[in-house]
Amino acid sequence: MITDFREIENSALELDEKHRAELAKRLIESLDKHLDEDIEQAWIEEVRRRKEEIKSGRVTPIPGDLVHREARNLLSK
Repeated sequence: MITDFREIENSALELDEKHRAELAKRLIESLDKHLDEDIEQAWIEEVRRRKEEIKSGRVTPIPGDLVHREARNLLSK
């Protein structure tokens, strides 16, 4: 069994993209075992609320690349 962190890391980085993504997903899921169900439900409700705001026209979405560009500009000042 591989027990050295660097050995595990190097082996993982040699995986193809699909398998690295699957490994990353499983590792993150292993950290989320203690996820509070109330928080999870709150996020689901928040997503539904935002989706409805967009569908109804009350909110106009801003493209992600524009948001990132503006954030970088603010951080570089």
